[in-house]
This record gives sequence, C-alpha cells and structure tokens, in this order.
Amino acid sequence: MSRIGKMPITVPAGVEVKIDGSTVTVKGPKGQLVQTMPSNIALELDGDTINVTRANDSKESRSLHGLTRTLISNMVIGVNEGYKKELEVNGVGFRAAKEGKDLVLNIGFSHQVKLTEVEGVTVEVPSPNKIIVSGADKQAVGQFAAEIRAKRPPEPYKGKGIKYADEVIRRKEGKAGKGI
Repeated sequence: MSRIGKMPITVPAGVEVKIDGSTVTVKGPKGQLVQTMPSNIALELDGDTINVTRANDSKESRSLHGLTRTLISNMVIGVNEGYKKELEVNGVGFRAAKEGKDLVLNIGFSHQVKLTEVEGVTVEVPSPNKIIVSGADKQAVGQFAAEIRAKRPPEPYKGKGIKYADEVIRRKEGKAGKGI
C-alpha cells in the first residue's frame, strides 16, 4: 500500500472541490485548477477530506496511487496559498525588468532576452537582480522558473548567471598558472 496515497487530503475552508468522474476541479481564492485523473484510481469526497484509493494491485495502479494523491494535494495548496519560486540574476551588467506581460533579461548577450508570462503564472521583479515567479499551479510555476534559469544557467567559475535563491553553486578554482 502506498504510504503517501493512503493519507487523506484535508480541504481548508474557502476551497471548493468537485469530483466529476475522473475530473477533479478545485476552486479557491488564488484561482481554479482542473485535472483529469487515471480511471483506475477512485476519489471519495467526505466532508472536508478527500480519500484516494486504487481499484486493484496492478503495477500501474500502485505507481499512480501516490502520484494522484500528491497532484490533488498540490492543487488544493495551490488554490489556497499559491506557489512561488525566487530567482537571482548575478553578473556585472546582468539585470531583469518587467515590461507589461514580458520579462526582459539583459544577461550578457548582444540582445535582450524577452519571455512572455504564461497563463496562470505571474512574474514580479522587485529589484533588477531578483525575479519572483508565482501562481496556483505548481507545475507551471516550476516550469516557467526553469525556462528563465535555462536562458543563462550559473557557471561555476565566477557564479554569473540566473540561479534559484536557495540554490548553492559549487565554485571551481581557475587555472593554476603557468608551468613551474
């Protein structure tokens, strides 16, 4: 039995969950999320808790049990509290700015890199070297933050690039010098 899958999901006040067959709709103060779940996983709504059970013990059902529970839990947390990722821009002359719905990055290329916000994700730039990506959908927030980071990943010698705020960059020593 899946340890994660058998734990009930508590629905907080202000969050509405509707289960229609294999489609789960979660509404809350931060928005609405809809997800289609596998058919061999059963969902039961008992008051303010959601229980996830599987139909049989096949390998596929066992592997989807915990995943389904986690996806629904992430939806409930997302519409209630939301998710956010913080990124830092490091480097001389490197900076970020917001122009309407576009994120404009000056990160050492001959041109500016422009990224348009994805639906359901908001981008804030409180300072030229800090980017905050937030939204209700955990997957969308993480994916957009990863796309921003991929434009100029941090390099190990000087630490220049875009990194997550909680990421630690392992630094390398440069050349040792000319022959002895």
